[in-house]
Amino acid sequence: MTFSKILIANRGEIACRVIRTARDLGYRTVAVFSDADRNAPHVALADEAVHIGASPAAESYLRVDAILDAARKTGADAVHPGYGFLSENAAFAQACVDAGLVFIGPPASAIEAMGDKALAKRRMLDAGVPCAPGYLGADQSDAVLMTEAEKLGYPLLVKAVAGGGGRGMRLVRQASELQPAIDGARREATSAFGDGALMLERLIDNGRHIEIQVFADAHGNAVYLGERDCTAQRRRQKVIEEAPSPVVTPAMREAMGKDAVAAALAVGYRGAGTVEFIVDDQLRHYFLEMNTRLQVEHPVTEMITGYDLVEWQLRVAAGEPLPARQSDITLTGHAIEARLYVEDPYAGFAPQTGTVLWWQPERALSAGVRIDAGIAQGSAISPYYDPMVAKVIVHGRDRDDAIRRLRAALTNTPLLGLRNNGRFLGDLVDHPAFRKAEMTTTLIDQWQERGEPLLQEVAPFDAVWQVAAMALAMRGLEDWRGHNWRSDSVAAFDVRLQCGEQMRSLRVRPDRQGGVAIDMDGARIAATVLGFAEGSLRYAVDGLVRTAIVVLDGARVHLALQGHSFVVSEVSAFPDADARKDASKARSPVAGKVTQVVVAAGDAVQPGQQLVCVEAMKMEMWLCAEAAGVVQAVHAKAGDQVESGALLVELEI
Repeated sequence: MTFSKILIANRGEIACRVIRTARDLGYRTVAVFSDADRNAPHVALADEAVHIGASPAAESYLRVDAILDAARKTGADAVHPGYGFLSENAAFAQACVDAGLVFIGPPASAIEAMGDKALAKRRMLDAGVPCAPGYLGADQSDAVLMTEAEKLGYPLLVKAVAGGGGRGMRLVRQASELQPAIDGARREATSAFGDGALMLERLIDNGRHIEIQVFADAHGNAVYLGERDCTAQRRRQKVIEEAPSPVVTPAMREAMGKDAVAAALAVGYRGAGTVEFIVDDQLRHYFLEMNTRLQVEHPVTEMITGYDLVEWQLRVAAGEPLPARQSDITLTGHAIEARLYVEDPYAGFAPQTGTVLWWQPERALSAGVRIDAGIAQGSAISPYYDPMVAKVIVHGRDRDDAIRRLRAALTNTPLLGLRNNGRFLGDLVDHPAFRKAEMTTTLIDQWQERGEPLLQEVAPFDAVWQVAAMALAMRGLEDWRGHNWRSDSVAAFDVRLQCGEQMRSLRVRPDRQGGVAIDMDGARIAATVLGFAEGSLRYAVDGLVRTAIVVLDGARVHLALQGHSFVVSEVSAFPDADARKDASKARSPVAGKVTQVVVAAGDAVQPGQQLVCVEAMKMEMWLCAEAAGVVQAVHAKAGDQVESGALLVELEI
């Protein structure tokens, strides 16, 4: 079982993460990449890289033949699947073994046993592991699913039997929501996993999502490494993870750990795995599923145990026994991981695409802070993959210490160029519900429905307009130390700025000593630029010195200030009439794939009626009519790839 060169069949931050540990242990590494990832960081980080296909995952990262061919070309003798894509595909694991490669993961039989969620629950019931009530039957007809749902009662979850990560899952709170949930879950599961089989599960309302990290070797040893609390979720996708859980007692940890080990041993497990439980308000735990791979949130376990779990994976795959016994494993301090997504939490968590204009995570690194990222400054974010681009992980003496460090790390790690959830994450861990450990798996969704202030965008404050004006004043700067602001012939100029829906008009008067007077709302602000290098603008206003991260992008100023990020635009004196909102033209909100078109020319529609569904970054978004009218033309069909802003439906209103 020896190997010397590892091919990582994945992308992004997990590929980078595996490459670093493999290199530390003396292994050579091979990256694979699609068209969209040609210039991605994981490609440059590996010793070798192989192009495996077009940008859509189905044409690259999900192609078993292309990955095996890449291993053959490079002489790789082991494959690490990362997470997502083919990581829980039993056929892929077996294909690697059949090709003479070491698969750094569990045997195909264990993946198959746990990959079918219905079969896995049956096995757990046989092993005495508590499970939530549900329907696990082979009859997948709508009629049977609806009958079984009535027996279970509401609320319930419709879940894809294959896969994970929240895909193919729908929450149903009343009977009228069931048929659309079945249709949507089946369609999404078929697209993501090639298997539209569904199961039903009684929802443990207001539950907590707590999972146990397990590890097993080929010598009959198995251990658990504490728990992770992944309760903070939106649309069943994790946002914040922490270890240990703030609600788990030592006795509960031991009981859950023993159940998790029993689950692993029941399927002949080997390597890293995670057994997920839902915990009710009485702190009773129920088996949800087992993820037969390394989890996104594994760093928090590494932080509190001191073990490198990728190193454990490589050692177990090489035939070595586990590096530690159960009695050796202790938990120290508290760790929290925040998932940085390029999505807009103030617009329904809509995914974003574009170019990363500023990303310098090394500025945030300090004791107890770790950042795992799969992007670099200048990276292009496409609609083809998951919107998670980085993870900010901290370790503290206790939970309060960890929260404080995480908020600081998020403030010091702004991502500019695309809207993202950075500020939302910092606000979330400071919210009373999180601090008091009162989160549930559905709370963020409930906040979204009722307009929780946490999900309301912060309006730009005075300093934002001032910094934007200073940055624009320096746009023609050749050497700021020589005080060459704009053209020497311009003593003062007017600028009209827009940030979101707000607009401000300012008059800017630069001088030759590095100062600038800004007239705003009838008042004059005296500011001095103290330094401007590598996007960092240091300035003083009324004796108060601050630093802002500023990136100029045409007429837009992207800036991060006092823990907030904004995009301020210089408004043209000749606005484009076509840029105004037009309810007669329904345009795609993101770049993505059209999955459904439910109207045709001649159809009458009402405000709010669904027109077209576009999928991007694991999320389906419906484009709805904004006014009553009649469909004049439809410019897309299911399966089309469309750009953000593409005209999809025209209406006569």
